Amino acid sequence: MDVDVVCLGESMVAFLPSRPGRLAEVPSFERGVGGAESNVACALAAAGHAVKWVSRVGADAFGDAVVSAVSAYRVDVSGVRRDAVRPTGVYFRTADDRSAGSHEVAYYRAGSAASAMSSANVPWGDVWAGRVLHLSGITAALSADCLSLMRSLLVRRPGRPLVSFDVNYRAGLWGSGSAGPEVLLELARGADVVFVGEDEAESAWGLRGPSAVRAALPEVGVVVVKRGERGVTVFESPADRAGLRAQFPAPLEGPEGPAEGRGELRDQPPPAASRTTSAGGFREGAGWGKVTEVPAPRVHVVAPTGAGDAFAAGFLHGTLRGLNARERARHGHLMAAAVLTAPGDHAPPPPRPHAEKLTALSDEAWGRLRLGPGWTGDEQEVRTP
Repeated sequence: MDVDVVCLGESMVAFLPSRPGRLAEVPSFERGVGGAESNVACALAAAGHAVKWVSRVGADAFGDAVVSAVSAYRVDVSGVRRDAVRPTGVYFRTADDRSAGSHEVAYYRAGSAASAMSSANVPWGDVWAGRVLHLSGITAALSADCLSLMRSLLVRRPGRPLVSFDVNYRAGLWGSGSAGPEVLLELARGADVVFVGEDEAESAWGLRGPSAVRAALPEVGVVVVKRGERGVTVFESPADRAGLRAQFPAPLEGPEGPAEGRGELRDQPPPAASRTTSAGGFREGAGWGKVTEVPAPRVHVVAPTGAGDAFAAGFLHGTLRGLNARERARHGHLMAAAVLTAPGDHAPPPPRPHAEKLTALSDEAWGRLRLGPGWTGDEQEVRTP
């Protein structure tokens, strides 16, 4: 079977609190599974793509639980190796948003099986098997061997798949006074598609605003700056648009079959409300390429975690289908909204016809969207007042 996307990275057993509060005050936890790259893999598989996850877990019960949970989404886990010596990683977290000042995460992953991933032991046939390879900056922070592996994966070389990189800066993983921010910038410059939050770009690199982020990543074909409730800004170089047309010429044929008009990247500009202007501080043209701003729909948030991974999955879903930047970003927003309006880090994406209908809305109608719990299964839950 052809593989659309390979995701490489650590997944751990996650202990999720039974109620809000400090870790010291939470009386009990429910076991789940957490991992940025496997979250993306599960979301893409749920959307109908052929996805492979590459990692290492311990030869222990927690390793069994992680592999079973990811494979339940019909993700190919044949690229996961079991480590007879090192354990599966574990973490505990509080219930509030990661960006909140009260958010706590306690990691027990030092010396984990995944931290032993290296260029010498990953299954290279699996790593290079997909049309897209998705990575995150979290892996680089796990160990010196993992960092060396990431550097080798992000070397630009002929014939490699499209490489997607989510910066995922976690200051706690890198430690105070570390070179983490510089390393992440170095790695990001080797990718073809980069996802980075506006807030994390300022925290890690001291860069303020999307234009500064774009200027720091001139080598990258597609830079997606996530701006929270304000949506995203997508920068595309002209060469990248031509390369995507050649690499992803055919529409995805999922359970509902191919959709008309999805077979190529379209050159016509999006409606004016979806484009940036000089007043917004962005420059279209030489050196910058195409710049597209796509606002996020308003969402009634049930659980604040997992949205960034879901957005990346939705954007890659659109990339694999040859959609333009506006459509790719809207699919990202919809997948993120599916997770935000459901408990936990995972949620089924909206059915294909439902997502297509929403993605095709005019900018005015898109701006009126209100998405609440249950919206993915019932069009009546989608309000456009």
